[in-house]
Amino acid sequence: MATKKPEQAERTKDAGAPETVSRAFGMADVKSLIAAVQGTDVTSLVWDRGSERISIQRGHAAPVTQVVHHAPMTVSQPGSIPAAANAPATPAAAAAPKAEAKPGVVVTSPFVGTFYRSPSPEAPPFAEVGSAIKKGQALCIVEAMKLMNEIEAETGGTVAEIYVQNASPVEFGEPLFRIVP
Repeated sequence: MATKKPEQAERTKDAGAPETVSRAFGMADVKSLIAAVQGTDVTSLVWDRGSERISIQRGHAAPVTQVVHHAPMTVSQPGSIPAAANAPATPAAAAAPKAEAKPGVVVTSPFVGTFYRSPSPEAPPFAEVGSAIKKGQALCIVEAMKLMNEIEAETGGTVAEIYVQNASPVEFGEPLFRIVP
C-alpha cells in the first residue's frame, strides 16, 4: 500500500546525510542562468557544479579605442625654437592639417586597412585628380581584415587631391581624397 518511487526511496534513505552527489546541468539550468544574466550589466558568468562548468558570455568584447591628442601648433618668434621642431611626427598627422586648410570635402578612411585606387592591379583607378565624380561613386577600396570595402564619394564634384599612394596602409580618419563640389 505504501509504495514509493525509487527517487523518493533514495531521498528518505539519505535524508540525514548531506547530499554528496550533484545532478548534471540540464537545459532548464542553463536557461535559468541566461535569464538571470539578461537585463543586467553582467557580460560574463562562470558557474561550477561538481566537475561540470558552464560559462556564459553576452555581447562582444568592448572595442579598444585609441585617442590621439595633437600638440597645439605654436607660432615661432625670432630667436625661439625652429619651426621644424613643432612639425608633426607622422605623415598622417602632417596630411590632416593640409587637407582641412583647402576648400572642398575631404573623404577620410572609415577604418584601418590598405588603400587601393583600383579594383584590381590591371584595372584603371576609380578616380584620378581632375576627374568628375558623382555622389555615391566608388573612389577607392580599403582592405580591412581580408574584406574589400569600396569607399564612395559623399558628394559630387571634381577630385582635387589624392592624399595616399596606391597599396599604402591607412589609419582610421586619415584623409584619402579632397573633392571640390
